[in-house]
Amino acid sequence: MEARTKTVEDWFAMIREGLLTLPRFQRFEAWRPNQIEGVLENILRVPSLPIGALLLLEVGDKELFHSRPISGAPSPKGLPQMNLLDGQQRMTALWRSLIDDYDEFTVFVSLDNEDRPEIEIVKRYVSKSGKRMPLWADNPAECLERRYFPVSLLCPGSKGEHAMDEWTEIAETDKATDKVIMRLRQRLASYPIPFLSLPVTTEQETALDVFIKMNTSASPLKDFDIVVAQLEGAVGDSLHDMIAELNEMVPAAADYGKVEDVALAIGALLNNKPPLKRTYLDPAFGSELANVWDQVVVGLKRGVAFLRDEAIFNERLLPTEVIVYLTGALWAHVPVDGADQEGRARTLIRKAIWRASFTDRYLKTATTRAFADYKAIHDLIVKPTSIAEPDLFDEVQNPLPPADELIRGGWPSRKDRLGRAIVAVSLYGGGYDFADGAKANAENVRLREYHHVYPRSLIQDHFSDHEVNSALNCALISWKTNRKIAAKNPKQYLEERGQDANATEEQVRHRLESHHVPYDELVKSDFRDFIETRANLIHTSMLKLCEGSVP
Repeated sequence: MEARTKTVEDWFAMIREGLLTLPRFQRFEAWRPNQIEGVLENILRVPSLPIGALLLLEVGDKELFHSRPISGAPSPKGLPQMNLLDGQQRMTALWRSLIDDYDEFTVFVSLDNEDRPEIEIVKRYVSKSGKRMPLWADNPAECLERRYFPVSLLCPGSKGEHAMDEWTEIAETDKATDKVIMRLRQRLASYPIPFLSLPVTTEQETALDVFIKMNTSASPLKDFDIVVAQLEGAVGDSLHDMIAELNEMVPAAADYGKVEDVALAIGALLNNKPPLKRTYLDPAFGSELANVWDQVVVGLKRGVAFLRDEAIFNERLLPTEVIVYLTGALWAHVPVDGADQEGRARTLIRKAIWRASFTDRYLKTATTRAFADYKAIHDLIVKPTSIAEPDLFDEVQNPLPPADELIRGGWPSRKDRLGRAIVAVSLYGGGYDFADGAKANAENVRLREYHHVYPRSLIQDHFSDHEVNSALNCALISWKTNRKIAAKNPKQYLEERGQDANATEEQVRHRLESHHVPYDELVKSDFRDFIETRANLIHTSMLKLCEGSVP
């Protein structure tokens, strides 16, 4: 295999004409602004520095893979000449920066040092009045005052030349500045980028293998990217498209984390494999995932609905990510008929997610343990006479915490497993807002905030930080209510909430108790007594949920 080179100008001509495309399995742009700066500075400095070779697959009479244009490039009108296997991040960064295709920032070149020109990336945003800020970035005269010009003036071809003429005329540049920009244009256009190419006779499997092995540099492939390639090669389907359709069918899934990662994990379990990297790296996994994809969709849809029923409304309330894919995989096996088997499954899955939340079962080697538990619980669901005993349900190996240990539950925003489990249980009774009386649901919890039931400023001098910021001193309420309560003592803010909302004491009591907050202990202003009573209330509900019952 012999290395060859093409100039940036040559590469851009191929991109414009649709002769250079990306295999559809290529991931989308992943480079950060500092990486874009680096590649442009390497090209424009004297002497220039290498930015790395490209790897391409030559296209014959038929493409081995479905392809797409580089981001921002025109769609090809016919067959491309080459597919870009390695180097798409570099070429995408070059192309998009030079045609000024980034909405979130604009790339500038400094005029201060022609031999070592610095690249400056300026973040852009839209003001309340609808203007793209900062305004100076679109004003040639003000850019010139700062000794900057947009890198898009260097774009090879007539478009860049026209942009340069227009910009320099508006900015009223002098001849010296014009010459600097012209020399930089020539320097960039003539910069050679080496490439290696696989011949048209290359087998699809070989090309995929090379792609996976080559993509391990500064922005290495994630598990999802690898499966994208495998699935494309195995069945010709685009996992990107499948995930997009999944998001449309189950929009609530995005509330629980990255949908693609959850889908892969569910797919692995449904294929009776652990959701581990070695599973995803198996060349057969792409086709195996395609075979169970319909089950993945059904399982995720029913699993998300179940989590919402259990008052675990989103990722912010998720004690452990394991329960998302474990729930999805288990629900994929449950008949949709409302009969006894569904009721049995609901009890088992409820028991599983709450024991996963309150025990240390998934503290280590979570995926391996989840796989073992999945197999046993699945057996219990599909075989009513099964005697399987999941380790997750073993009280000796994985004991539930006693009531006095619930104080260990930390503030839920810190991703504390026990803390989040406590808050999730506290919403099981409805989680009605203290002031507006709205029941907690998947929509309004997005706007709710974690609130110190006993304001921190009142107790921080008398109790440890650990106690003050315990989940037992936390309630999830609307942000407006949280602001109104501020640092007032509980009795005062409860009286004010009742008056402002025209609510009786009985109504306010009900709202508090729907969070497992004991009204009487709260108004007594005895923090320790309050914490102990609430711990017992949470613990009672926890025991019910962890046996699969509803409190």
